[in-house]
Amino acid sequence: MILQHWGATRDEIDGPMPGDHLCPDARLVATRAISLAVPPEEVFPWLVQMGFGRAGWYSYDLLDNLGRRSARRINPEWQGLVEGDVVPGGPISFRVATLRAPQALVLELASRKGATGRVRFTLAYLLAEEADGTRLVSRVRARMNIPAGSVLEHLVLGPVDGIMVRRQLLNIRRRTAATRVS
Repeated sequence: MILQHWGATRDEIDGPMPGDHLCPDARLVATRAISLAVPPEEVFPWLVQMGFGRAGWYSYDLLDNLGRRSARRINPEWQGLVEGDVVPGGPISFRVATLRAPQALVLELASRKGATGRVRFTLAYLLAEEADGTRLVSRVRARMNIPAGSVLEHLVLGPVDGIMVRRQLLNIRRRTAATRVS
């Protein structure tokens, strides 16, 4: 699959991530990672403010933010996220399943049917301190219990998500470097 494990080490791919238990039977599992030259506490605020109508997703704004430019700075008004909050994602919404500053943020697809819905999707971010900054690891887990769900997961969702998340991680690296707190 395109960019399924972009930037990730074997240990990151095989290791556990926060939120893995929310979609234990995922057919699509993709782990991507990047090193950032800032500490986790300077990266985490960028993650907390993500969302449609908020800071955006730092990816391809035309696709995931209806052409509105993703934030170029930390916005204090978007920093009050707590577990259980809803994060708008455009036509869908996510629920904050895990929030442990500055180490982990896990979003799961918000569904009226809860975790037993026909489509399950989680997006997890893990920040690990490195000697020169932060290792930012992202994992997507998905399962579509719909006709042709497996095909959609691997031929559509996986590649599109890979392209979008790669861009997101690169843009987070650019933003954290540009706004480095000295």
